[in-house]
Amino acid sequence: MSTDPTLVEQAIEAFDAANAADPNREIYDNQSFPKELLYARRMSEELARFAPDASLHLRLAARAQHIERWKSPRADYPEGRAGYKKWRSQLSLFHAQRAAEIMTSVGFEAEDVEKVKRLIVKRGLKTNPETQTLEDVICLVFLKYYFNHFAGKHEEAKVIDIVQKTWSKMSEKGRDAALKISYSENILKILQKSLRPSSV
Repeated sequence: MSTDPTLVEQAIEAFDAANAADPNREIYDNQSFPKELLYARRMSEELARFAPDASLHLRLAARAQHIERWKSPRADYPEGRAGYKKWRSQLSLFHAQRAAEIMTSVGFEAEDVEKVKRLIVKRGLKTNPETQTLEDVICLVFLKYYFNHFAGKHEEAKVIDIVQKTWSKMSEKGRDAALKISYSENILKILQKSLRPSSV
C-alpha cells in the first residue's frame, strides 16, 4: 500500500464530504450533524480506541462503512426478512463501490482499493482478523451510540434477539470492550437477560 499519508487524508476528506451531504440529521452534544458523517467519525474514533495499530486499509474501511447510506433506503426493497437481507447485501456492495470510486479518484492503486472493498463487504469474517476487527468496531459503535434508541422503539423480545445476534458476531476482545461501555440501568437489565449470567 502507498505510504503517502496525503492519499489517506484526501480519501477521508472525500468520504466526509460525501457524507456531509446526508439530508438526515442527528443531534449530538447539542449540535446537529449529518447523520452518516457523525457515524463515520464515531467509527474512526472507536477504531482508534479498540485497535490503535489498525492498518490504513482498515482505517479507510471504517470511515467509509456507511458512506452515502441514505441513497439506498430500506423502503426501496420489499417488506419482510428476505427484503431486508437483500437490502443489506446490496447496501454493502454500494458502500464498497463508492469507497472504491473515491479512493481511485485520489490516486490509490487498484490493489489497495480492492483490499478496502473486501473489508467493507466483510469478506472472510471468520478468517481475516482485520474483517473481524471492523465487525467488532461496528458492533461497539452500535451498542455505545445507537442501542438505547433502538431498544426504545422495539419490544423487549426483539431487542434481546438483536443483542444475541450482535454478541455472536463479536470476538472475545470485542465482547470485553462491549462490557466496559457505560449503559443505562434499563439497557443493562436487557443485556443481562440477553447474555449468560457469567458474561455480564
